[in-house]
Amino acid sequence: MLGSAGWSIRTHIEVYGGRDQEVEDVEWLELCGREGWIALTMDRRVRYHSAEIAAIRRHRVKAFALASGNLRAADQAHRFLGNEARITAACADPGPFIYAVFADRIERIFPA
Repeated sequence: MLGSAGWSIRTHIEVYGGRDQEVEDVEWLELCGREGWIALTMDRRVRYHSAEIAAIRRHRVKAFALASGNLRAADQAHRFLGNEARITAACADPGPFIYAVFADRIERIFPA
């Protein structure tokens, strides 16, 4: 759905193939930082994981995490699409950062 809306999206399965389920978060976060990709995640608790925060800091990752983890795929996409202008504006700032994505807003949650 994001791709059809004009977003350039690379999914885990596209990037990692059969290794998709084995890839640790720190590995894909490093790749996002190295490639300058924006990280979109369903893990709203990512800011509490020390290894992931270290990777986000080290690789200057710009991340957006859904505030609710109980959404269907279409609803997840709608949250990102509904905040597209806010996400674009936030990305003008250098990383690292994490924003929580709500239905009607985004809120910076790291660094606080």
